[in-house]
Amino acid sequence: MATHPPKPPAPPKAPAIKPDGANGGESVVLERRPQKTKPPQMFQVVLLNDDYTPMEFVVEVIQEFFNKDRETATQIMLKIHLDGKGVCGVFSKDVASTKVDQVTEAARKNGHPLQCVCEPIE
Repeated sequence: MATHPPKPPAPPKAPAIKPDGANGGESVVLERRPQKTKPPQMFQVVLLNDDYTPMEFVVEVIQEFFNKDRETATQIMLKIHLDGKGVCGVFSKDVASTKVDQVTEAARKNGHPLQCVCEPIE
């Protein structure tokens, strides 16, 4: 007794489109609607100033985790120092959250209270 593998189900059939006049004077027109997708909401990673974290450590963190050159990292560090906070980069939510975790972990390992947050961009 030979068994045959089961046949896959037949795909659904599209409605038959007949030439004008064959459908009783009606014609079927399918309109293609472009899908509009929004880009993901972006978040900025912000370092906050404190009176204890050394400026040199902040520059190193910016270089390491945000891939900035030394001059740019120093400018961001000075903005943090003078304005109380500075934007280090703009990322998707998941990437920004990961950056915050990485910076916070590095600061704690080195005994610094450096704070890092992500904020949505409006």
